[in-house]
Amino acid sequence: MNGTIKNYEVIAAIIILTREILISGLREFLAKTSVSIQVTSLAKLKTLLQMLSIAILLTGESGNKIINFQDYNAQTIGIILLWLSAALTLYTGYDYVVKGIDHAINEDKKDQ
Repeated sequence: MNGTIKNYEVIAAIIILTREILISGLREFLAKTSVSIQVTSLAKLKTLLQMLSIAILLTGESGNKIINFQDYNAQTIGIILLWLSAALTLYTGYDYVVKGIDHAINEDKKDQ
């Protein structure tokens, strides 16, 4: 292991980073209109999985010595958690965008 995320794991990282940037922008935009979107339990679980996967992946070879079940070492478990969090990222991101668009449309109708 050379300490880098490679192959298809880059896609999971890009999904996570893109969602975080887009949703941060959406929240900022909606805050200007005094609209807030509540954080869901699923989004909190997503964040927990992200942090856990990052922590496990950062352990590197040391983590592989500590966490090593049959075919699953720390790196494998970290990558699995990374993909799970990427899947939740897509779902929660879509949910936030739909709620944001609904709020924007409702605000637009109120202004007319």
